Formats: sequence, C-alpha cells, structure tokens
Amino acid sequence: MSTGPLALMVRVRDEPGTLHALTRVIFERRANITYVDIAERGEEVSTVYFEMEEVSSEEAMIGALGNLSIVHSVERAPSFAKIYGKRIIVVGGGAQVGQVVVGAVAEADRHNIRGEKISVDTIPLVGEKELADATRAVARLPRAVALVLAGSLMGGDVAKAVYEIREKGIIVLSLNMPGSVPDAADLVVSDPVQCGVMAVMAVSESARFDIRLQRGRRY
Repeated sequence: MSTGPLALMVRVRDEPGTLHALTRVIFERRANITYVDIAERGEEVSTVYFEMEEVSSEEAMIGALGNLSIVHSVERAPSFAKIYGKRIIVVGGGAQVGQVVVGAVAEADRHNIRGEKISVDTIPLVGEKELADATRAVARLPRAVALVLAGSLMGGDVAKAVYEIREKGIIVLSLNMPGSVPDAADLVVSDPVQCGVMAVMAVSESARFDIRLQRGRRY
C-alpha cells in the first residue's frame, strides 16, 4: 500500500457522468480521495486532478483509470502538499498586506531551505462583507492553516468569521488596529513585518514557537 498521497492528472472527455465514472473506479479499489479539482477544461477535453490515500496498488489504480473509455491519459504528479505545503493567507489593506508578506516570505524561505514547505497567498480587500467572506473562505481552502488580517480597522461580521474559522482549526493573527478583530484573533502583532514572521513560526514544524502559549497576547 502507498505510504503517501497518490496524485494523478487524468485527461478525460468533458461530458456528463465523467467524474462519477472516475470516482467509481477509485471507490471500487477502496482508495480515499483527499482532494479533487478540475485543473483544465476545454471544449471537449478536461483534466481532473486527484489526490488519494490508502491506495493498495498505485499501478493498478493508474491502469484501471486508464482503461475507461472516457480517459485519454493518466499521469502521476507531485502532490500540492509536497510542492506548496502549508498555506498562510494574508487579507486586508494593500499596504499592510504587502508588509506582512515581506516578513512571511522571508521567514518561510528560512524554513523551506531546510526542507519544510510553507507558501504565502495574499488578497488586498476592503469592506466588511468582503473581508468576512474572505475570512470564512479560508477554512475551505486546501492546506490553509493560518490567516493574517492586515488592515487599519476591522470588526463586526469579520470578528464573527474569525471565531468561526478558529473553531475549525485555522490560526488567526491580526495587526493591532481599531475594531473587534484583534480581540477575536489568536495573536495580535503591531508591526506588520513581524506579524508575517510570527505567522510562519506559528505553523512551522521546526520553529520553537507554540501558538497555544501565545493566544490572547499582543506584541
């Protein structure tokens, strides 16, 4: 049995029932799908990306999928976890987001050259609804483990969204700013560059930094 995730790019005919046919083959071999995405879509052909675990025979799985009449080709691919690893999401005002990213990318580089994989994604946003929607969406993003809210004023529904995603295991850091978001976050850091650094330290497996001991503090 495979010890790690099996990642496959399956090129198929783009027609109704295609995904059902693919997942049925995977189900019959008792593998567990951990991630699926339609990576490319054309007028007649699509490429479906799968990550799966508990695969008893990788070659048999590839062969079974390749034998379907709707399948054009099956190729192995490195998993997203192997390439991009854990994801830190930075959301908020453009200037603050940029400074947080400076710290996060610099710190992530130190850990990644030692074998870890930590990636940083950003989106500058304004508006309570937009920020709240983006905050809640972090819990649905694959491999997302932490969110940094980088703005000058955040509260209301954004703070409610912070509590919701924290219950789902997402670590939330906030800049020190007016509003109720800092009170809802796990950790508050005044300096945006340092906030980015601490976000990476909070999710790193090698850093001597335990977020459980830092919750509720402000720096």
